[in-house]
Amino acid sequence: MPTNYHISDGRFAHTLLNWFRANGRQLPWRETTDPYAIWLSEIILQQTRIEQGLPYWQRFMQRWPTVDMLATANEDDVLRQWQGLGYYSRARNLLVAARQIAAGGGFPTTYEGLRKLKGVGDYTAAAVASIAFGQPVAVVDGNVYRVLARHFLIFTPINSTDGKHLFRQLAQELLPENEASAYNQALMDFGAMQCVPRSPQCAQCPLADTCGALATGRVAVLPMKNRTLNIRTRQLVYVYVRHQGQTAIHRREAGDIWQGLWEPWLISAEELPAGARLVKKGIRHVLTHRVILADFYLWEPDERPVLPASYQWINEQEIDNYALPRLIERLLEALGNYPSR
Repeated sequence: MPTNYHISDGRFAHTLLNWFRANGRQLPWRETTDPYAIWLSEIILQQTRIEQGLPYWQRFMQRWPTVDMLATANEDDVLRQWQGLGYYSRARNLLVAARQIAAGGGFPTTYEGLRKLKGVGDYTAAAVASIAFGQPVAVVDGNVYRVLARHFLIFTPINSTDGKHLFRQLAQELLPENEASAYNQALMDFGAMQCVPRSPQCAQCPLADTCGALATGRVAVLPMKNRTLNIRTRQLVYVYVRHQGQTAIHRREAGDIWQGLWEPWLISAEELPAGARLVKKGIRHVLTHRVILADFYLWEPDERPVLPASYQWINEQEIDNYALPRLIERLLEALGNYPSR
């Protein structure tokens, strides 16, 4: 453990709580202890900035004000409301978990119980348990890793087994049991607003005097992380088939990206029909483990073509009623230069 690892006097937590009282973000799910509102915010904000996620949270709360109401929702409807957020497995897991909660008669009130819900990991379970139910469970996410690694000068990689154990243990030891909710939110906000990844505000930091990384000039290199991500490139070719005001789409199956979402005719480059016109080439779309390069064509045949059985014909103006990946939305936006004849 680093030499400046001193927590017995509680100064670290005390300083963070004082900072939070003066600087904490005002967010609607912080104005309630409703576990549904808090859980929904945590699921939406996974891999998503608050500015982007807030309108989605508001729409979900308006459409399904309670977890019991969400539990009765149709998956297509939930995916449609989720459209644009990406990582669609979150939306599917959200619905499954809502049904688990409804079937169980209400939200689990403990970390262990919350952890059993579909799509709820260690971080989300700790956040809901502490904020909604006052349970003394520490949260550990990217912001927490960064603040603790810098302040306590920890070089153990955060994505290693030892690192995960060390940071979880340290976070729990630092937690003031009677103020778990405020402290967890303070630590998250501090990492998101003050101790940011690039150009942190060290000169105005209330923890500057005790920060190991600042004292040793290591702010820019912490936290440490093992490089394990293998990014692959995937080429896709889409054809938007237009015939008498209709187009063909199909739902993507399980076992691949965008499971359960809808897309236009997906083909290999060799299958491109005669008369198809290039709308956009090489649109780049970045996912966590891969980069998608998509070519997009418009085909307006005189007769309705025979497509694979999984495709269904819909009126073009109804396509917004179907949940689409963000890449397909971008492709359809490019279609604006090709009005229907």
